[in-house]
Amino acid sequence: MDYIVLDMEWNQPWPGSPTAQKAAALHFRGEIIQIGAVRIRDEHELADEFQILIRPKFFRRLNRRISKLTGIRESQLNSEGVSMEEAMSAFRAWCGEEPIFLTWGFDDISILRENLHLFQIDDGWTQRWYNAQMLFNSQTDGSSAQKALKTAMEIFSIEPTRQAHDALGDAYHTAQICARLDLQRSIAEYGKSLEQHADGFHGAEIPGCLSRHVFPGYAGKDAALAAMSGGENKCPICGEQMRGTRWFAQAGRRYMDEAACPEHGKFLVRIRLSEQEDGTVRVSRLVYEPSSEAAQAYERRAARAEPQHPRRRRRSRRQGAPRGSEPPKPREK
Repeated sequence: MDYIVLDMEWNQPWPGSPTAQKAAALHFRGEIIQIGAVRIRDEHELADEFQILIRPKFFRRLNRRISKLTGIRESQLNSEGVSMEEAMSAFRAWCGEEPIFLTWGFDDISILRENLHLFQIDDGWTQRWYNAQMLFNSQTDGSSAQKALKTAMEIFSIEPTRQAHDALGDAYHTAQICARLDLQRSIAEYGKSLEQHADGFHGAEIPGCLSRHVFPGYAGKDAALAAMSGGENKCPICGEQMRGTRWFAQAGRRYMDEAACPEHGKFLVRIRLSEQEDGTVRVSRLVYEPSSEAAQAYERRAARAEPQHPRRRRRSRRQGAPRGSEPPKPREK
């Protein structure tokens, strides 16, 4: 039985931009620009690889942060990328009949299906899919938290040999992890793993985390953000109400804010919103100590968002003198 380990990179517009509003109207979170995949045969043998660049149609301007993270350039997409239709045709042919997909996380497969729907391409061949994070957890510590790919590699003593944040590089490292698992057993227990995940926390933990909670059942994003700024914005030490400052949007429906407790000072709050099958929004909330790497990232983001006041031009005496008059002479000492 063959497994297809899939990883993708996608482009996203800046939050609040006209392009982002257009994407929201289309229920479209990101446009795929790179696909990488590795085939696993008989559970443990890494076989052939697939990689392709896709020329964007909707988000034609490459987000600078995406370019910096992935190393992909806009000119490269324009010169080497193919259309979405051509890429999907080639990828589906490479996958073969009835592929079983493995991805590191929940996002890749949903982004893939959103893109297929947008381009009116059949997605029936993507139905057999499993989150490799859940398979990994079930055979290691049994936790429900999503672990970073780098963390899982360290646990299995896998040395990185490919570029990170490259679709094929991340797919290759994910395949190395999956090849060390009993995939058939993990897949048979997958339903139980999903139940544990649903009862646990969504999101990877960064060092400096003080508390983590899940809040289900909000009517939408605005209601969730209001609750996280209001009644649920509790100090991780004393449980008293904290006062927030400003939410900054991040990729993947994530937001961060700095909140202050009257007694214990400032903390960083990071949340992730997840849409549920019943239409409600679930919030995964992390609170970090003020000296953490995550809190420092917020400070840098907040500094960039400060309004820039234009310098006032100082008028010279000549500029301020009435037209046709001579500038005043300096007084003699």
